[in-house]
Amino acid sequence: MRLYLDTANTQDWAQLLPLGVFYGITTNPLLAQRAGLDYAQSDWRGLLAHAKALGAQELHLQAFGDPSTYVKWATEIYKIAHQEEITAVIKIPLVRPAIAQVPNLKALGGKILMTACYDAVQCLTAIALEADYLAPYLGRMQAKGIDALAHLNAMNMISQGSGCEVLAASIKSLETLRQVAQAGTPCATLSPDLARALFDNINSTEAHHAFEAACQSNK
Repeated sequence: MRLYLDTANTQDWAQLLPLGVFYGITTNPLLAQRAGLDYAQSDWRGLLAHAKALGAQELHLQAFGDPSTYVKWATEIYKIAHQEEITAVIKIPLVRPAIAQVPNLKALGGKILMTACYDAVQCLTAIALEADYLAPYLGRMQAKGIDALAHLNAMNMISQGSGCEVLAASIKSLETLRQVAQAGTPCATLSPDLARALFDNINSTEAHHAFEAACQSNK
């Protein structure tokens, strides 16, 4: 399973990416807003270069604005990513005006992720479009009373062997992350808080302290 860090906060990038656990970073305009950033005015080259320097293999950037501008913007993003030697993945919402741009985006030769997925049947659209990734919003699905894990299991089954990998997003707890992994999901993206919780198991900490205490007692 490949893990991604879900944030636009570059301080979180700097703290967590050097651990070597995360394959890449996922971002979107809402995450940028939460970080106090103007997504549309982002320094795309700076972000791609920074992500690369911290060890990320992929940076997922969401298309925005008028869908007719997606191709022009994505062309520039793919070009910069190639120059910075990192893979850019363009995120496209699963809504009709955006979907209509995917064939033109795929013609550019870069990777695509279909985002804002709330139902397993939407997996069929992602597969038909030859998208590289599909991102179901598990926490938001659960908040709406949708059986997110049932849909996730179906997505994993439907997408198997298709070339489209499920990248689970909006994961709200370590227990949900465990269920996501147990379901055989290829990829998941974690908020910085959840990522830190993954590394802060109290029992592991107690065991580590015991090891260190044993070393000190022998001196």
